[in-house]
Amino acid sequence: MLEEYETVSFGGRRHTMPAMDQATEDPDTARVRRSRLSPERERELYEAVVELLGEVGYDGLTMDAVATRTHSSKATLYRQWKGKPQLVATALRHTKPVLLEGVDTGTLRGDLQEIVRCSESARERDAALMRGLAHASHDNPDLHEALRELLIYPEIDALNALLRRAVDRGEIAPDRPALNFVVHMVCGAFIARPLVDGQQPDQTYLLDYIDAVILPALGAA
Repeated sequence: MLEEYETVSFGGRRHTMPAMDQATEDPDTARVRRSRLSPERERELYEAVVELLGEVGYDGLTMDAVATRTHSSKATLYRQWKGKPQLVATALRHTKPVLLEGVDTGTLRGDLQEIVRCSESARERDAALMRGLAHASHDNPDLHEALRELLIYPEIDALNALLRRAVDRGEIAPDRPALNFVVHMVCGAFIARPLVDGQQPDQTYLLDYIDAVILPALGAA
């Protein structure tokens, strides 16, 4: 049963959970291995990148501007992140109010509620940034790929792990069809409300959405 679950495709992306003895290295691990920056220094740099992104947008952001704002050399920036797309995507991920990997309340409902509550403070900012980046990525395949590999896929993988814990606890049946569409349901909450209601999804809306849509679809209500 576990092997069948491990190859379930969530969000349209076929995902196999790695065995414990497999040697895997994600982009963050590779970056840390070659990094000469302290975690505090990286955090400062990421926050400066996101600040600049909000001021000038993706097209107006330059590595020169980042180097000046952060008192860094361009050589250091390119050594660590290859280029602007990779730096921007990584900065967005590491300035999120909560990383899904750190959420484990013991129940699926508790996990989803915790994510919503912790993300409230930056939701409006993040929505504006992602709208701008989505527009820019249409004409920039490097940015599109960086966002997928460094921001979106890690979030999907973390959500998969969260769902797997729920399956292991017996909250969700491992063959539940809706497991394939959790990512789509989550995205739908953020895309549909502005289009249909002319409002951004606030905390109250998202908590209701979890109870009315996501959990019932998974049989976990």
